[in-house]
Amino acid sequence: MKTVIITGATSGLGFEAARVLARQKDWHLILAGRDPQRNADAVRKIGRGRARKRVEAMDLDLGSLQSVRDFAAAFKARTDLPPLHALLNNAGLQFTSGDNRTEDGIEATFQINHLGHFLLSNLLIDHMATPGRIVFTSSGTHIPGEAPGIPVPRYLTAEQIAFPDKDPEHVQEAKGPAGRRRYSTSKLCNVLNTYELDRRLEATGRGASSGGIAVNAIDPGLMPGTGLIRDYPGIAKLLWKTLLPVLILLPGNQNSPRTSGKRLARLAYDPAYDGVSAKYFSQGKPKRSSDISYDTEKWRDLWETSVRLTGLTPGDSSVLGDL
Repeated sequence: MKTVIITGATSGLGFEAARVLARQKDWHLILAGRDPQRNADAVRKIGRGRARKRVEAMDLDLGSLQSVRDFAAAFKARTDLPPLHALLNNAGLQFTSGDNRTEDGIEATFQINHLGHFLLSNLLIDHMATPGRIVFTSSGTHIPGEAPGIPVPRYLTAEQIAFPDKDPEHVQEAKGPAGRRRYSTSKLCNVLNTYELDRRLEATGRGASSGGIAVNAIDPGLMPGTGLIRDYPGIAKLLWKTLLPVLILLPGNQNSPRTSGKRLARLAYDPAYDGVSAKYFSQGKPKRSSDISYDTEKWRDLWETSVRLTGLTPGDSSVLGDL
């Protein structure tokens, strides 16, 4: 038996991926979410029949660095679980209005979509069995021209992403596209982090090329009808939930939560991906990510800033330090 942790598994993409993994008889699922009631509902729906004893939930709020640490500590203290072989960093939110900060004082989109998962991965990485797999749910919005209506990412420094008031251009966008740009930038961070984590694992001899841990990112595609745009204005939210789902039926648009969920789940369990790492997947196939995502200076800047903001130490993770 193997254990997989899935964040954001109470609805949408994560829920569908969990349903697929629950059908794999050798996997034990831990659904990590911040709402205990929604966690319980998801466990009940996913853990039906023979899968009932293989699906459970643990509380995790990615908007709280202390909650992430508490989750990791509670998980590592468990002696009744199969070895951890997969971590699906899937949860994500998008805020379109206001200056949203977490309890840690960090811009909420950045922390929930990137920083919380960064901390979680590092706290668990030395607890993972091999071969292991880590997957980050990114988005095509980080690629210029791929998502009309979504501003392209702006990456000056990770410090300015975490604290937008330090970005001189942010003030001009505060009442306009700032929220949507924060989202596409956070999805760029998912890819940057994927490549840097893979590099560090390889440098320490624990990468996929040595039978260790593979790290990949996935673009689930446009999935109308999901709860991602819960902070959108009323009319936009209505269109997203009612009219846009019809687009899934058009030829070439196969990005329903169910289809994309299957693709996400496969990156966790399918032998076809053995040894595959540092890839960005779209429509189930490797694809070149944005040009900026291959900037190694940004890899390092994001990594070092994330280490500082989360308070990670070498004792927390073996892939820290100057590698």
